[in-house]
Amino acid sequence: MKSILLAFYHLTRLPLPAVPFDEKSCGRSTAFFPAVGLILGLILAGLAWASQWCFPEQFRAALLVTGMLVLTGGIHLDGFMDSMDGLLSGRLRERKLEIMRDSRVGAFGVIGAICLLLTKYTLFLGLLGMPGQTLTRVLITVPALSRWSMVLAITTFPYARQEGLGKVYTDNAGRKELLIATLIAALVAGLSLNMLGAWLMLAGAAFTILAGRRITRALGGLTGDIYGFTNEMTEVVLLALIYPYLCLNAGI
Repeated sequence: MKSILLAFYHLTRLPLPAVPFDEKSCGRSTAFFPAVGLILGLILAGLAWASQWCFPEQFRAALLVTGMLVLTGGIHLDGFMDSMDGLLSGRLRERKLEIMRDSRVGAFGVIGAICLLLTKYTLFLGLLGMPGQTLTRVLITVPALSRWSMVLAITTFPYARQEGLGKVYTDNAGRKELLIATLIAALVAGLSLNMLGAWLMLAGAAFTILAGRRITRALGGLTGDIYGFTNEMTEVVLLALIYPYLCLNAGI
């Protein structure tokens, strides 16, 4: 139970009871990251449903983007922005890590965040026009899979720093946590989107591994900011990949 609460505590800003921190429970909490994504997706689906009665689709798409930022406190977006500043700086490894640790946001981070949020908004807007329960099923699945991708990154690649919260995850999460997270993610994806869910899960894994390898070559490993970057980019990739699937199939 403590590990479950820690997963929600670290990935969301939901009002939950505080629990004492310990490294082993923190590492074990990664097993429940997809479950956190599922709950966030259900809340977003509720927002989309409640706002359909009197608001235009443009507002509803913006509400989904804003809602996720509010629910998570922007923690993943912050990591994405720091990662963009460091990875695109063109500096040597140590300097890139210093830039990512800097609390100030640079031009690459701002530009990247604008592009990311605009892309999410556009993809959500298109899904709002889809028939049936397409959007609801996507909202249930994609946040769960994107958070599963963080577990895959944590348990697959080394940590680039000697300290940090991300290192606690890396040191205390292993195959057991990855297996549990994978089972939860697969169950959510399979029940919600059937074959599309399987396709998205494979695509998310492929993107995470490819990005992780590229970033590890640049930084010598991953960091907590990179985990946030992985979540944000995986969400965009999965949302985008839904469209070609729908073009080739009559529906979900």
